[in-house]
Amino acid sequence: REASSPSLGKDRADTVIIGGGCVGVSLAYHLAKAGLKDVVLLEKSELTAGSTWHAAGLTTYFHPGINLKKIHAYSIKLYEKLEEETGQAVGFHQPGSIRIASTPTRVDEFKYQMTRAGWHPTEQYLITPEKVQELFPLLNMDKVLAGLYNPGDGHIDPYSLTMALAAGARKYGAQLNYPVQVTNLKPRSDGTWEVETPLGIIQAKRIVNAAGFWARDIGKMIGLQHPLIPVHHQYVVTSTIPEVKALKTELPVIRDLEGSYYLRQERDGLLFGPYESEEKMKLQESWVTNGVPPGFGKELFESDLDRIMEHIEAAMEMVPVLRKADIVNTISGPITYSPDILPMVGPHQGVRNYWVAIGFGYGIIHAGGMGKYLSDWILEGEPPFDLIEVDPNRYGKWTTTEYTAAKARESYGFNNIVGYPKEERFAGRPTERTSGLYDLLKSKCSMGFHAGWEQPHWFYKPGDETGYKPSFRHTNWFDPVGREYKQVMEKVGVIDLSPFGKFKVKGTDSVKLLDHLFANVVPKVGSTNISHMLTPRGKVYAELTVSQLYPGEFMLVTGSGSELHDLRWIEEKIARGGYKVEIENMTDEMGVISVAGPYARQVLQKLTNEDLSDASFKFLQCRHLKLSNIAVTAIRISYTGELGWELYHRKQDSAPLYSAIMEAGQKEGIDDFGTYALNTLRLEKGFRAWGAEMNCDTNPLEAGLEYFVKLNKAADFTGKQALKQIKEKGLKRRLVYLTLDTDDVDPEGNESVWHNGKARTIVIGNTTSGCFSYGAQQSLAFAYVPMELSKVGQKLEVELLGKNYPATIIQEPLVLTEPTRMRLQRKGESPKM
Repeated sequence: REASSPSLGKDRADTVIIGGGCVGVSLAYHLAKAGLKDVVLLEKSELTAGSTWHAAGLTTYFHPGINLKKIHAYSIKLYEKLEEETGQAVGFHQPGSIRIASTPTRVDEFKYQMTRAGWHPTEQYLITPEKVQELFPLLNMDKVLAGLYNPGDGHIDPYSLTMALAAGARKYGAQLNYPVQVTNLKPRSDGTWEVETPLGIIQAKRIVNAAGFWARDIGKMIGLQHPLIPVHHQYVVTSTIPEVKALKTELPVIRDLEGSYYLRQERDGLLFGPYESEEKMKLQESWVTNGVPPGFGKELFESDLDRIMEHIEAAMEMVPVLRKADIVNTISGPITYSPDILPMVGPHQGVRNYWVAIGFGYGIIHAGGMGKYLSDWILEGEPPFDLIEVDPNRYGKWTTTEYTAAKARESYGFNNIVGYPKEERFAGRPTERTSGLYDLLKSKCSMGFHAGWEQPHWFYKPGDETGYKPSFRHTNWFDPVGREYKQVMEKVGVIDLSPFGKFKVKGTDSVKLLDHLFANVVPKVGSTNISHMLTPRGKVYAELTVSQLYPGEFMLVTGSGSELHDLRWIEEKIARGGYKVEIENMTDEMGVISVAGPYARQVLQKLTNEDLSDASFKFLQCRHLKLSNIAVTAIRISYTGELGWELYHRKQDSAPLYSAIMEAGQKEGIDDFGTYALNTLRLEKGFRAWGAEMNCDTNPLEAGLEYFVKLNKAADFTGKQALKQIKEKGLKRRLVYLTLDTDDVDPEGNESVWHNGKARTIVIGNTTSGCFSYGAQQSLAFAYVPMELSKVGQKLEVELLGKNYPATIIQEPLVLTEPTRMRLQRKGESPKM
């Protein structure tokens, strides 16, 4: 152990990092290495105290998340060269790892994951049982059907890793101070912080909470309730096993997914760590209610082998030499879980210059990559790539302690569950975030979970197989979604869109602010447009609809998953620019019902005296009116691309408004539709989705959003200069629109796109989203491909479940939008449907 004398050394810092586990120390290392002066880390006891020191230290390239793979890959590459750079040994072993498939569904899952690995540079292979046995000769092969093999995987000593990162951080000028406890945090009016400690106060430009299971206590100092809970994670180390000792090379790490455990070689024995079911696993709930006990640092919990007995039995069946081994050590220590297992990383909405790097269930593999990711974001003002899934702002006031506990139990128990497309998890639901229609609709449909909200995915009819039946192939919702698609295309459908994020912006500088924020022009009073917020590098940070309701008063609408993500960005711009505006988050108070389809106008006209004709209420206009005596803000817009309105209203009016619309539409055969049908309708119309076709990985030009980007407008909007340069240099890749010839499997997004070139067939790009088109009766997808392969008619292949299916780039869209069809009809042309 190294000695450290507690002192602050300075009273000012650019960045104060709270917490000296591997994540906090990695951030200090990366910021200092990138040249940031005045980086100070404060640790209340000693480095690695908390969860780091007792971690099993597994490192893997594998992750189902697209960009989280990049985090894993960066960590491993860093750990490979850290010893050379810092002179500190890190105890890094890279014998590879194998995930074991022992059911046909698992084999499908591995194929599904392989389609997502092809366009990533990291090595991953689907291997035969024979190859599995060759790599891990001690396995009982009775149940092994296949393996998913990552050759560069392994494990590292967490204590040595942290000490090497600490040595590096000091080498580049960071100060690591311990034991120094943070006792209070005070925000100042200029956005800086006072960090109070028993040794004095440090004034900091920004603070980063990387305090592990103390992160909640730090958050509470400034009124935040971070949704985190400590889980008891146990692993077992055996004595020497002769068969292991006799091996010439180290065994790869195995993950027996059905048995729900990992197992690796530890010297001449084995180390084995299970994930118990949600009923059996244990949470340290008292820490959530009463805080972490003072003085807890490098302590452990009481172990409980009874809890993990079924996993031990599964492991002894899979690795028979375990039967004869003695257990020499059982570790049971706290690991912090967020509700969905993923960490919370980035700046926090509602508090200026307060960043978090907390909730790491897998801190060792994430530490290197997340340290680099956060460092880049802090230094450059935007994230280096898109990781919305770890945005701390995915949670809000609806994430109660009860919800967090229920989800942490489920997430821990589901650690090795099959990862299906369109996965739903049901613990802790519903939250308080239910729309005004939830009670009316909940028994009629399969609900999905969106940022705390319940929202219908698809609706049941007599004869349907109801419930949630996940699959890698067509499943119980396939035909019902087709029925809802037809409903909207031929008659009229109603959908609950209440989960949208909804903000009101007003004030003397509102027009000036929005002109600077958005790449599109500011809409006139009574009009709506689709606008994008770009990052300084010209990437798409967000897509919103902007409506000017009254002079200088706007309503901004974004997707459910990006509500606080977008709000934080706007608030930051307001604070930095000193704009005189007020912004109000109306998301929870406002309901949204959308009515769409050829008879939408007929139905709504029965409920109002306002003229809804095309001449009077044009596409992309908005106005206040009364429907059945209920006040609504109506926008003529629809993500279906059909004739439709979005109706914004008080949440308490949702049920009466819905009932009035349904009653008025009886003659027209009105019915409900869900988000699955909506997705098909938007894809057929060629509408891009934020988070799929565009995000912080893409610029609007390659995404085909030129129409919404006004480079010639006077205002110097964020990202404008970068975009001009991108345009000048020319694009390297472009979003294209594909039809596929498939069987009972459809693209979802993130699959590898192949091209049969002169030399060989290679991966040249990736899909972003896809579905079955009920209109064309074939699969449809968006994909990014190199410019030279982006012409209409180009033949490509898309990999789905281990098979390459032929694909053709077609002219988009497959189906013209209703406003376009009307325009062509007026010109006397016959539009394609």
